[in-house]
Amino acid sequence: MTGPKLNEAPVMRRRPESRSQAVRTPVTSTRAVARYVRISPYKVRQVLDLIRGYDAERAKEILKFCERDAAIVVGKLLDSAIANAEHDHAMVGDELFVSACYADEGPTLKRWRPRARGRATRIRKRTCHITLLVSRLPDRELQERRARRAQGVTGDRRRRRTGGAEAATESRGRPTRRRPEDRTVPAATTPVETEEATMDELLTEPEETTTVDTVTDESTTREADETTNTEEESK
Repeated sequence: MTGPKLNEAPVMRRRPESRSQAVRTPVTSTRAVARYVRISPYKVRQVLDLIRGYDAERAKEILKFCERDAAIVVGKLLDSAIANAEHDHAMVGDELFVSACYADEGPTLKRWRPRARGRATRIRKRTCHITLLVSRLPDRELQERRARRAQGVTGDRRRRRTGGAEAATESRGRPTRRRPEDRTVPAATTPVETEEATMDELLTEPEETTTVDTVTDESTTREADETTNTEEESK
């Protein structure tokens, strides 16, 4: 395909918050090109559609967790485009976004595979030329980002989700998981403790009374024996 591409000029960009919105940003761009890549352009375009319009940091995260092999080549090309922007135009890497990216069809290598009855089948090994353009974010969005960072709000979605989870559950009245120190003793254990205490009291009282009775009985028998002995001696 020859001629300028529809998304080559960085005039349309989609915000990471809502990709449906389009913002005009007539700014200069820096490109990086990878030629004669031994991957089909159809496979590369599926990966390029994932990062088009996102900022450089977000695009790197998407390519890192993408399961396609073309994401490795596109990730290296994105790093090259960011390095070109920093070196040639003195731009800051955190202030860049992917303004345009496309894959053109390159020369096709013809190979042959033998088949039955002396025939042969053609094998087409496709190649492509990948182009990626990065541009500087508009001043308005950069000011919004700096204001959010000054207020202590980061762009990490996972932190925002975990930070507001407890407040959301409390406001909605949903049950939350209790902490170990907040857990109370089960009610089934309380009657057992009271029963053991009552049994101890019952067992200790009769023992004391019986011991006293036995001591008094022994003392009385001894006194009676002594009196009988003294009477016999006197006789």
